Amino acid sequence: MLRQLLHRGLRSGFYRLGLLIGNHPVLFASAPVLLSILLGASFSRYRLQDDMEYLFAPRHSLAKIERSLVNSLFPVNQSKQRLYSHLQSPGPYGRLLVTRRNGHRSGGRRPGPGPGHGAGNGNLLEPRHIQLILQLHSSVTRIQVPMLGFNYSFAHMCILKDNKMCALDDIVYVLEELRAAWTVNGTGIVINYPNTYLKDGQEVFIGHQLGGVTLQNKNRVKSARAIQITYYLQTRNSLNDLVAEKWESAFCKTIENFQKSHKELKLYPFTSSSLKEDFQKSSQVSEWYLVTSLLVVWLLAMLCCSMQDCVRSKPWLGLLGLVTMALATLTSAGIINLMGGKYNSTFLGIPFIILGHGLYGMFEMLSSWRETMEDQHVKERIANVYADTMLPITLTTAMYMVTFGIGASPFTNIEAVKEFCVNTCISVLFNYLYLMAFYGSNLVFTGYLENNYQHSLFCRKVPKPDDLQAKPAWYRFIMMSKFSEEAASSNDTSPYESQFLLWFLKQYYCDWITNTYVKPFVVLFYLVYISFALMGYLQISEGLDLSNVVATESRTVSYSTVQQRYFSSYSPVIGFYIYEPIEYWNASVQEDLLEITGGFVRISWFETYLNYLKKLNVTPPVSRSYFLETLRNSFLKTPQYSQFSDDIILVRKVNNELEVVASRMYLVAKTAENTREEIYDLLETLRKLSLTYKVKFMIFNPSFIYMDRYASSVGAPLQNSCISALFVLFFSGFLVVNPLLNVWLSLTVASVEFGVAGFMSLWDVELDCISVLCLIYGINYTIDNCAPFLSTFVLGKDLTRTKWVKNALELHGVAILQSNFCYMVGIIPLSSVPSNLICTLFRCLFLIALFTFLHCFAILPVLLTFVPPSKKQAERKSPENHSEVECMEMVDLDGTRVVDHITSV
Repeated sequence: MLRQLLHRGLRSGFYRLGLLIGNHPVLFASAPVLLSILLGASFSRYRLQDDMEYLFAPRHSLAKIERSLVNSLFPVNQSKQRLYSHLQSPGPYGRLLVTRRNGHRSGGRRPGPGPGHGAGNGNLLEPRHIQLILQLHSSVTRIQVPMLGFNYSFAHMCILKDNKMCALDDIVYVLEELRAAWTVNGTGIVINYPNTYLKDGQEVFIGHQLGGVTLQNKNRVKSARAIQITYYLQTRNSLNDLVAEKWESAFCKTIENFQKSHKELKLYPFTSSSLKEDFQKSSQVSEWYLVTSLLVVWLLAMLCCSMQDCVRSKPWLGLLGLVTMALATLTSAGIINLMGGKYNSTFLGIPFIILGHGLYGMFEMLSSWRETMEDQHVKERIANVYADTMLPITLTTAMYMVTFGIGASPFTNIEAVKEFCVNTCISVLFNYLYLMAFYGSNLVFTGYLENNYQHSLFCRKVPKPDDLQAKPAWYRFIMMSKFSEEAASSNDTSPYESQFLLWFLKQYYCDWITNTYVKPFVVLFYLVYISFALMGYLQISEGLDLSNVVATESRTVSYSTVQQRYFSSYSPVIGFYIYEPIEYWNASVQEDLLEITGGFVRISWFETYLNYLKKLNVTPPVSRSYFLETLRNSFLKTPQYSQFSDDIILVRKVNNELEVVASRMYLVAKTAENTREEIYDLLETLRKLSLTYKVKFMIFNPSFIYMDRYASSVGAPLQNSCISALFVLFFSGFLVVNPLLNVWLSLTVASVEFGVAGFMSLWDVELDCISVLCLIYGINYTIDNCAPFLSTFVLGKDLTRTKWVKNALELHGVAILQSNFCYMVGIIPLSSVPSNLICTLFRCLFLIALFTFLHCFAILPVLLTFVPPSKKQAERKSPENHSEVECMEMVDLDGTRVVDHITSV
């Protein structure tokens, strides 16, 4: 009884709201337009959010804490070595990857990533190619950046060592020595791999500088198909940041110009700002595709709102419905901008979420209008429309607010997801308000046109049939309409029965889908659907690569592809930091350190120092004083080992004894493919080991900031949204007329979400922040489309389940078909956008719309016909149901809905 009273009270409230809008349509139509103009005007001065770490790195991660500790122990300004891994935070840099064009595009076997793969004409270590690479290197170091009357060069911006310019990449020194050897002796020098020695005796790691290496005699380099050089810049203030940004731009132009004159090489430039530029490039390359998509939706919406009857057709409502959604999006963008928010390319998905939310509400309101009685006043008809449709629209909007609201909460650890959810909540709220106010007012205006028998497109008075006889055939076709006198004399129950989609559903589809011989094939189809979804679900991978959110035709993608191809043999250089004093001279401690670092390629002061002691014929055990004094006064002062002085913090205590407070080493793991998943597993293994091992250490690499806790951070918003949706559905079961509705709705949402998750994996979509946001949207989209259909079926009495499935399809099938058709066809232009972000967005949204449509039109109509409880049995057990007709919808045997007009019946 309480449920029925609540249901009746809400319907009565929306009925009065409809009367209010019917009495003041001009006010409710103009207010949203004025509000959108006032708030949306500020969006013309929007700001961009291009900090990729802020957007995509987990906000609360152990890697950020480790970075702070590492920077406090070994500040970046003190890292003056040439090895990239010595820097805790890369800062501004330019990177050049070189391959041979004929080697890179050869039609033979694809070269492997590491040693032992590739040879022949792809060798870059030939004298001619070395000369070209060093010539390009010289051009890069001579780049001039004019700023405030001074020309900044690489010498001013690079990290310095001993007041001399440092190239910051050991491969340049190797190439210079190789060129000198070719010039003097006519032969090259011995280059070991992955560690080699420079002329001064210094051991360096070149596994990240030489790629596609072919070895001979175990570790000697015979050829290399790729060479990578990195130029690091030092920034100390905002002026240096601005100069570095311009230097990076000049760096890319220099390489592009060099590429034009040297076709035999293939050059891939990459800078620290390439990722953020290519991320925002998704917005630029998708502009015309988005416009095309909206134009397609606009044309389809106008077509779906049209009928052959020129008076009852409502083509302008299709356009005005899209205007409603555009006003809501503009208003929310203005509010976010006024609140200090910044725009990023992930916001490109918000208009399509609003489109999915608004299209069904628009077509459902139009469908409800066509089911009202024409002899009523326009105000009464619009009130009935609101009483009939606004309750389910309100409930689905509330579900949007709950699910995306959870994503916007502090529980969300990815800032890009959080900002997207905040913007979506505001957009959905205003779309709901504008749908009631702006779209409802325009429905009133078109209702007056219909009552006055004016043409729905040209707004001209439609002549009576007698006056049309003298007109040309084309004029009679345009002005074709059925007047009320004709409708009353005909056998049709409503002039809207001639609408093609409604006629098709009643005459053909409803009988076909509920046919006994069709049901087994639908059940078989559903089992196949679940099987493929399960197969894809078991193959879901985490999208840890940031190239998934950038434009496809960009430096980031081209560089990442080639880099992964040739330099996937070794992991990033991992900093191994011992942050507490230990007894380095103790033999057992030495064994522990060598044991934990034994499986890695090492760049270690500790191991080098032990070998140094062996050369001095010093055998363990070694006293503390001798070990530390020799380290400070002999080893670190030797030129070939002096670079290790920045890796050790030596202090003299009060008692005049030396102590190593902290030290660092560098480890490189041999990997199979160097995938993000492989590095993430390595990170987690070393983290667990650091908690239990005898030596207390921590590890760090700048890339760890993005992958640390990424899986749980990305999946948390979806998990929380699903839990909150189930929570709302469970507790709203005490408020709806029949709790069975929420059971069916939960099962439908689970089925659709499972299918989308599985098939998006089969469609090469990884689980990243974009796909997770789409899955959250899929919960709401499914409820949007399926809730009215299931409500009509569950609340139906007296008739059989098959008859109520037909009635539900006839009442809501047209709106479901129109909205899904417009949505799926409208987003097809997005499939051509050259952007990984938009491609992921299209695939997920298309799967959501497709599977929701299949559930509404095929799977649910079949399953509901034979799944208990039986409606006839329920009727026999509860003879009081006839007394409940006063507060519920009545549906005649032919499917015509009569809403709260018992007296007229």
